[in-house]
Amino acid sequence: MELSERAHAADQAIEPVTSFFLSLRAMDGQDGVVDLTFGDPHEMPLPGLVTALRDVLEPRGTDWFAYKSSLAPAQEAIAAGLRDELGLPFEPADITMTQGAFGAIALAFRLVADVGDEVVIPAPGWFYAPMLRAADMVPIKASLDPETFDLDVDAVARAITPRTRVVVVNSPANPTGRVYGRDRLAELAAVLEDASARNGRRVWLLSDEPYRRIRFDGIGFTSPAAVYPWTLVDYSYGKVLLAPGQRLGYLALSPSVPDTVRDELRAAMLPLQLALGWGFPDALMQYAVPALETVSIDLDELTRRRDRMVGALADAGYALTVPEGTFYLWGAAPGGDAVGFAAALAERGVYVLPGTVFDRAGHFRISLTATSAMLERALPALVEVGAGLVRG
Repeated sequence: MELSERAHAADQAIEPVTSFFLSLRAMDGQDGVVDLTFGDPHEMPLPGLVTALRDVLEPRGTDWFAYKSSLAPAQEAIAAGLRDELGLPFEPADITMTQGAFGAIALAFRLVADVGDEVVIPAPGWFYAPMLRAADMVPIKASLDPETFDLDVDAVARAITPRTRVVVVNSPANPTGRVYGRDRLAELAAVLEDASARNGRRVWLLSDEPYRRIRFDGIGFTSPAAVYPWTLVDYSYGKVLLAPGQRLGYLALSPSVPDTVRDELRAAMLPLQLALGWGFPDALMQYAVPALETVSIDLDELTRRRDRMVGALADAGYALTVPEGTFYLWGAAPGGDAVGFAAALAERGVYVLPGTVFDRAGHFRISLTATSAMLERALPALVEVGAGLVRG
């Protein structure tokens, strides 16, 4: 076989996603299709985003579009924002600019883990396993609570072995929309401290926080960095700006990491990013960071869409996890077959994401980034298909 083993392993790990993504090509050119699959925009970009990019488009020097690593003004703006938002003393040197959260996650894994190391990931969860397989690391799934989808600390503890190097926490969580409380995160921190002492090897925590600023009903947010010093934080602007095609994110070192280790990690960031293929955001996106720190999608409108869909689908008999954050709605597929449910909806021009993408064949996800009009068009099909599958 000419294909590398790591490429084959990554392909196998992400196959449900690629298969579904390729199937969406059937939508191309179709009129009236309601796409509720991914967190893509369906309205014109936020004016604040457009203004921020327009303001930095005109070159201010010959090196305006030269090679860039992490730019100091972006690092300074982010560190200040994190200090205000999380109440932790982040410094600009703790911030490394990346191409979205994916770039930050890939950087984090390679920063502290080696070939063959195990990384505990949430299930259901997003694309961590393929990224780990491509790096010759081993994903170990730890299920969330099967009823509430809260963080199951006991499941994480059972998943940890002497080979564990990183545990991933995603809050607010994709696809479930759950936000994990400080008490639960403190329980996890105690488990990781015990495991680190028992194994004689530090277990790191990667806090995947791209939806941190998208929360409902006044629900607060605690970063694991506040309760566990050995934490790396990744973030993406693509969610709060609803512009996932503009790759902008960062990896932040917890300011509680001991100084000697923190200095070592800071020094390793630049050469590692260079070795990984110059994984920095484009110059314009970095120039725009100070302005983008205060730009956000309309959370009030997003709340109205959430409430409308939750109410209508609950009335129709759907079992849903009411999202506390993110812009997704997670529910049990009527009849228990997510693929069959998604196929029946697709025949009516409504596309949802089956839970097979998340290793949960009995669930589905809807993206609330669709317009209100799209959601209203989708509701009759959702009600009809749901009722039919339950009767069947």
